Amino acid sequence: MQRDEITRWLREEDEASLEELWRLADERRRANVGDEVHLRGLIEISNYCSRLCHYCGLRADNVRIERYRMTENEIVECAHQAASFGYGTVVLQSGEDFGLSADWVAKLVARIKKETPLAVTLSLGERCDADLAAWRDAGADRYLLRFETSNRELFDKIHPPRKGKRSDRLAILRRLRELGYETGSGVMIGIPGQTYDDLADDVETFAQLDLDMIGVGPFIAHPDTPLGGRPGAGDTALGDQVPATELMTYKVMALARMACPLANIPSTSALATLNLEEGRELGLVRGANVVMPNVTPPDYRFKYEIYPAKACIHETAAACHGCMKRRITSLGRSVGVGRGDSPRRIRSRDTAVRAG
Repeated sequence: MQRDEITRWLREEDEASLEELWRLADERRRANVGDEVHLRGLIEISNYCSRLCHYCGLRADNVRIERYRMTENEIVECAHQAASFGYGTVVLQSGEDFGLSADWVAKLVARIKKETPLAVTLSLGERCDADLAAWRDAGADRYLLRFETSNRELFDKIHPPRKGKRSDRLAILRRLRELGYETGSGVMIGIPGQTYDDLADDVETFAQLDLDMIGVGPFIAHPDTPLGGRPGAGDTALGDQVPATELMTYKVMALARMACPLANIPSTSALATLNLEEGRELGLVRGANVVMPNVTPPDYRFKYEIYPAKACIHETAAACHGCMKRRITSLGRSVGVGRGDSPRRIRSRDTAVRAG
């Protein structure tokens, strides 16, 4: 897509005009990844975090949160449950928790791969090359690391460096690709200080990275954080400030599909938080092809409070599974079968085989 086209759609407010964007994104989705909606079982394995991000409820100095780490057996039990539901993937997510040692995570990944047919996705924050390589060797298939915003100054402003070392998430994403992971990333929409030009840069960065998965969601700050009481992130009266709205999230999701037609794009729980009745469904008809039902035990799930009032935090895994299937079939779509590997990766692999 051309830059001026991206910017035009980001600024478009007319509902009738936006129907054209939704149609284009849905057609691009159908042509490139089909009508299947793949289910990824989300397991929030720890809410410890070493970082001090200005919006996240897991930040290290939040003393009001009750911390936990799931045991290996608890996590593997959740993985077995996900497999019994027919999910093709589990996503192991945590804060940037160095209490989860590289060896412990490698052992966990290897056990899940041995005992289930599941693909394993890791979302454990910024880790060193040695850790990432060890987990890949243990069998991890995918890694998710959001770059959050391509505006370097804005990123640093809300993500204080850990031990004085600035983050370079784009470099980590490229390294993950070199290690053989399917790579996923994404951004927040409506960060205080984020402009429309910043967001257009983000969409172009998706294409430059040629991502296997793209996750986007609205900026929702936890109240127990420096940005928790800040007004105006969703106020269009602030000039060029991007609003942290449901509508803007759909726009970026649709544009991500246009920029990266072969990517897996989830309709996220953040959308359900903004619109419990039909947020996920609207995401699925505006470019998305993945949903991530939560299989974390309820006793832990409510403690993983990145932002307040998360959708479905008191549901059981079985209830969440049934709800997701009903929502998918109500759209005339089918539940995906198998691992749901990256169409981009599959096409690249097939091309290499033919060339060899």
